This record gives sequence, C-alpha cells and structure tokens, in this order.
Amino acid sequence: MKKANELRKIEIVRNFTKHAAGSVLVKWGDTWVLCTASVEDKVPPFLKDKGRGWVTAEYSMLPSSTGGGRKERDIKKLKLDARSTEIQRLVGRALRAAVDTELLGERQITIDCDVLQADGGTRCASITGGMIALEDAVSKLLKAGLIKKSPIVRRVAAVSVGVCDGKPALDLDYAHDSTAEVDLNVVMTDDGRFVEIQGTAEHNPFTAEHLSDMLALAKRGITKIFKAIAKQAPKMV
Repeated sequence: MKKANELRKIEIVRNFTKHAAGSVLVKWGDTWVLCTASVEDKVPPFLKDKGRGWVTAEYSMLPSSTGGGRKERDIKKLKLDARSTEIQRLVGRALRAAVDTELLGERQITIDCDVLQADGGTRCASITGGMIALEDAVSKLLKAGLIKKSPIVRRVAAVSVGVCDGKPALDLDYAHDSTAEVDLNVVMTDDGRFVEIQGTAEHNPFTAEHLSDMLALAKRGITKIFKAIAKQAPKMV
C-alpha cells in the first residue's frame, strides 16, 4: 500500500503510436493517459505574422475511462464540458512555460491528452506526458531542419497533493482525492520553480502551514518525477 509521502508507480511508454510527431503512454498508478503531439504550419489569428509559434492542448476522457457506467463523448453534447475545458487550458499553459515560442517559428504544436483509464491525477499525468510528447515533436522538427534551435528551454511536470485525515499527502488517487480535505495541483519546472498552483479546501479552510507543507511535499514528488523521466525517457532536445 502506498504511503502518504510516496508517488504511485509511474511508467512511460514512448513512441506509443505510429503517426504522431510525438506520442507517450503514461501509466501513473491506475491512471493511464495517451499524449500525442501534432505539428501544423499555422498559428492562431492573434499570432499571425508575429514570428512566433504556439503550443496548445486538448483533453478528453474516453467513454469507458471511469467507473459508474459509460461516459458520453463531448461530441454528443455538441460542446466540451467545463472540467475538460479547464484541464486542457491548464495543460496548454503549463507546456507553454517550457517553450520559447519565437524559436518555434510560425507553427503550432497541439498536445492531445486522451484519458484511457482514470484513477485521480489525470491532469498531472497529462502535463507530464505532454511534456515528453512535445520534446519528441520538437526533435523531429530539428532533424528535418525546419528549426535551427530547440525552443524547449526547460521541462515541466505536475503532481497532486492534499490534506487527508489532517495530514499532507502526495499523489492522490481517486479514493483519496474524492475525500480529501484539501486538493492541490502543482506544476513546476525542472529547476524548481512554480508554474501554476491550483488549490481548493473541500471542507475546512487550510492554514499557511498546511500550504507550506503541501508545496514542500509537491516539490519532493516532482523531483522524483523528473528523475523517473530522465531514467525512462532520457532524451532532452
């Protein structure tokens, strides 16, 4: 059984699909997310003729990714649900923190995050796997001579922390996430800086001391995640 200060087992399967510019299957405990990267020679209208590129993300949970019956695809509702919209915006923001968009040129890289199986922490797995898929896509641009220098200036990764039974806990699965007193998602760079912190007290407000403890636990967890990435997916463009 996982201890409160431990990560779940993380397995990274690189080049999982054939056609994507980058593809990674992240197995994070019982959460499995497929992250693929696509490169297009276009940018959003607000960046046209600005000499800069863009990194964005899309996120979706497959119909049988959760328990409790089939989850309908968003296309059936003709719009993306609020949770998926919020998560894909988070993933996009996190990955843009890794990139110098001027070095990317006027092209867009889209990271698609498809949750095959969910047991808590899908947004953190999406960010972490998306980072690796992004690296692989950039590597192919370099090899093809389409860019001269890698636009990736740092790595990012994410982990969840919380307060369970009054104590800080790392990497919450669904059972802990659904009952946690506090739920916090932390995105950090590989040089120890914060990109984004999302936190909510589900019941009682939390103290500054609890926040400090959770951030320290998140930092230790993300350090271990970067070591796992370096071991299982060592390439850094």
